[in-house]
Amino acid sequence: MKTYIRKIYDFYREGFLSMRLGKLLWLIILIKLFIIFFILKLFFFPDFLGKYKTPVEKEEYVSGELVNRAHSFIK
Repeated sequence: MKTYIRKIYDFYREGFLSMRLGKLLWLIILIKLFIIFFILKLFFFPDFLGKYKTPVEKEEYVSGELVNRAHSFIK
């Protein structure tokens, strides 16, 4: 089993090391992922729970928001 995993690892390692254009494409993919997960998170997904200290306060806030949104959805 270990040699099988090693063969798979060596296959991908050799393939990656011999790439030219592929390394540039992987770099572009990583930059895009960084932008999506870190930069956009800062601007579009604020930390609503950051102002609450304990897990109980966070739970109360989340449950209250769910109930309020459900009530406004039903109306």
